[in-house]
Amino acid sequence: MNDVMAEYRRGVLYFDAGDPVEAAKILATVLDEEPGNAEVRLWLARAYFASAQLRRAETHLRALVDRDPSDHYAHHLLGRTLERQHKPREALPFLRLAAAMATVPDYADAVRRVETAC
Repeated sequence: MNDVMAEYRRGVLYFDAGDPVEAAKILATVLDEEPGNAEVRLWLARAYFASAQLRRAETHLRALVDRDPSDHYAHHLLGRTLERQHKPREALPFLRLAAAMATVPDYADAVRRVETAC
């Protein structure tokens, strides 16, 4: 368990250092060991998003939203992931829900941007 947590921290450090590709490699291994760990899954999704591995990000974000429908950040990031895949109509409900759950300027900006694209 300690080795897994050390690898988790290492993955987050790589992400924070601006290397989402290496972070994703590390975090994917950690998730294999801890498949029910939502925090690891979210960091992995963020790493995939940041490295433009959007289908992989989408898969993990959908799992997070299904597991915890009240996770506004997962909804927002899923919406942004879909937006980056040029799926504004699919993105909009997730972005609107995130904006309704939390007052975050980035959330409202994303809703306006995607509404314009629809």
